[in-house]
Amino acid sequence: MVKQLIVGDTKQELASTRRMLERLPDEHMTWRPHEKSMTLGGLATHLINLLNWQMAILQYLDFDLSAVPLRREALEKRADILDEFDTNVRKVEMMLTECDEKTLGEEWTLRHGDHIIRQEPRAIAFRTFGLSHMVHHRAQLGVYLRLLDIPVPGIYGPSADEEA
Repeated sequence: MVKQLIVGDTKQELASTRRMLERLPDEHMTWRPHEKSMTLGGLATHLINLLNWQMAILQYLDFDLSAVPLRREALEKRADILDEFDTNVRKVEMMLTECDEKTLGEEWTLRHGDHIIRQEPRAIAFRTFGLSHMVHHRAQLGVYLRLLDIPVPGIYGPSADEEA
């Protein structure tokens, strides 16, 4: 049952995230709403990186943030973002298909060197650190699109830009 819930949530959230990424305007990829904010391209690239984190949760029992390279350069073209997103989605979906309930119940650790940040079953880590984290940044992306006056797609129902 846990796997069914994870697979269902993942398919819905990844499809919604892709709809948001389809709206990215190439001409505004370096735009940011505030000096402390990521650029539009940086935020979209972070959504792709979160797919890598989801794969790491399913692949490894331990994820060390101190071993992760510094922030990667932001992609600048919608087509490149969609290509990498789609490739990573296929990998995540394949990994979810291949995992079982036992794997999802195994203890997973997020650390920074010797400092343990969280320790929990993979299913919970995937749902919170992987998927909910993506939903959070996808919502940020929706705000960016709104501020740029780009129609925001509906996620859990119609948006203000779509008819009911």
